[in-house]
Amino acid sequence: MKKQSVLLVWSVMCIMNAASNAVAARQMENLDRGVVAVSQGDSGVFISWRLFGTDPETIAFNLYRDAEKINDAPITDSTNYTDPAGTAASTYSIAPVIDKTEQKPSTPVSVWADQYLEIPLKVPAGGTPTRGRGYRYSPNDASAGDLDGDGQYEIVLKWSPSNARDNSHSGSTGNVYLDAYEMDGTFLWRIDLGINIRAGAHYNPFIVYDLDGDGKAEIACRTSDAAVDGAGTVIGDPSADYRERNGYILTGPEYLTIFEGKTGKVLKSTAFYPDRVDVRQWGDDYGNRSGRFLAAVAYFDGQRPTLIMARGYYNPQPEYTARNEIVAYNWRDGALNQVWYFKANTKGPNSDYVGQGCHSLSVADVDGDGKDEIIYGACVINDDGTGLYTTKLGHGDALHVSDMDPARPGLEVWQCHEDPPFGATFRDAATGEILYRYTARGDTGRACAGDITAEYPGYETWASGVPMSTCTGENLGRHSNPTNFMVWWDGDLLREFLNSNRISKYDAGTLLTAQGCSSNNGSKSTPCLSADLFGDWREEVIWRTRDNQALRIYTTTDVTGHRIPTLMHDSQYRVAIAWQNAGYNQPPHPSFYLGHGMKTRTSESQHEE
Repeated sequence: MKKQSVLLVWSVMCIMNAASNAVAARQMENLDRGVVAVSQGDSGVFISWRLFGTDPETIAFNLYRDAEKINDAPITDSTNYTDPAGTAASTYSIAPVIDKTEQKPSTPVSVWADQYLEIPLKVPAGGTPTRGRGYRYSPNDASAGDLDGDGQYEIVLKWSPSNARDNSHSGSTGNVYLDAYEMDGTFLWRIDLGINIRAGAHYNPFIVYDLDGDGKAEIACRTSDAAVDGAGTVIGDPSADYRERNGYILTGPEYLTIFEGKTGKVLKSTAFYPDRVDVRQWGDDYGNRSGRFLAAVAYFDGQRPTLIMARGYYNPQPEYTARNEIVAYNWRDGALNQVWYFKANTKGPNSDYVGQGCHSLSVADVDGDGKDEIIYGACVINDDGTGLYTTKLGHGDALHVSDMDPARPGLEVWQCHEDPPFGATFRDAATGEILYRYTARGDTGRACAGDITAEYPGYETWASGVPMSTCTGENLGRHSNPTNFMVWWDGDLLREFLNSNRISKYDAGTLLTAQGCSSNNGSKSTPCLSADLFGDWREEVIWRTRDNQALRIYTTTDVTGHRIPTLMHDSQYRVAIAWQNAGYNQPPHPSFYLGHGMKTRTSESQHEE
């Protein structure tokens, strides 16, 4: 029987969500309980599992070791447990208890020997391009989706050649590959994007998501002639080569291709929009601005996902015009159809929106109508494809969107700026009203936000060269906080810093160092992926091993008494996992305030017997 995606009514989340009074039914994944068990040596075994967004408030759980129940009374106040009698040979399963009736238990899982799950990789061979030096491959950005409909996530990994190039730099590159792996290390397929898709952080965002609601995720990305799908079928002309002598690719067809998640085979390939037209219309004559792509998923009708493909976000060089364009597509019943097309041009419609984009984007219901908007840097595009507003404060490298100030209604946006007077702004996500602003002497390259201390309500904000601040704008002075990534890791509700191969806590130092692992994307120091992949509501982190032979998925083993539904059943957080690989990777944020003082069921018990 085909396993369909479920429609989740966000009653659980909306209790905590200050952004909207609307409760929308949205398609979401039909996940299993995601039970994970990790050896604690002589201290036993740590076990955690998912609470669903659809679970009743009164749900409880029984925990089974080797098919024998080990808890005296149903567990009602958390979704984790430390079993002191557990061993490396134990197996564990979870049985929900609803209205005092025990439900079918989950499939038993074995105990991890280490705090991470290791996935061995099939490393592509390096080589020497026709024009350029030799190169090798390393694992780069990853995404997660249920590719086969079994309720468990698979990993889709992008391989990056060592000669990958930023758009502003010339030079030929090796091919980009997308691989799919089961969590047990089973290799599923490889897609070769071919010689006509350049390698670099801005050229090839890829979306992994169940776009049609059949319970199985698809993969969507830009392709061109000579790409090869996971079944070995060539897309377009197999002998085409559109590379110029300097390595740029400025001509030739571009396609938007939907691949089947289970096999990697092409389901549909059509002309890509926003199309290249003439590269000079994007702001320069050498392909820098025309080759800047972003991608996302959004719920524009409040119920089903829509694919987003975007191109351009810079202001032009003085002698040129520039464009920012975004196209929405529905993938339904084997057909790929445009929903809307947003166009901004310096000498045409929506001119105030040109140059307002970031090296990333976000998706959220900013106006509380149950439908998503695209937060495209300093501007927002409404669910119907029209401009909602622009602050006209210009491009930046990073932005964050969530309910950062729980005392005021709605969501907020924290963004850094690359245009004078530089600095960073904190604004109302629905209206664009600037709530506070810090200026700087030069390009403010990075910005971050999270509730990192219980001393002040809500999120704290900070940026490179900008003071740390409360969510109400109180200046907390200079800081040495990392500005790259965040993760919920330990047992409290505060968020931790994720930088390079380390997780650390504000004023408390390092919590974890992933020995033998490396981060990606140069100074951005980002993991392959960070997401709530299994276990309770805390997040997992995927790093590559230093020798590039494997991925390691780290999970927390800290006990927590906070019982929160899996973050993957919050729509804003889930689509953030899909767009995390686009441009400069940004941490995912939920639609509700998650931090110290939030409303959640807590317990001081450590659930040990």
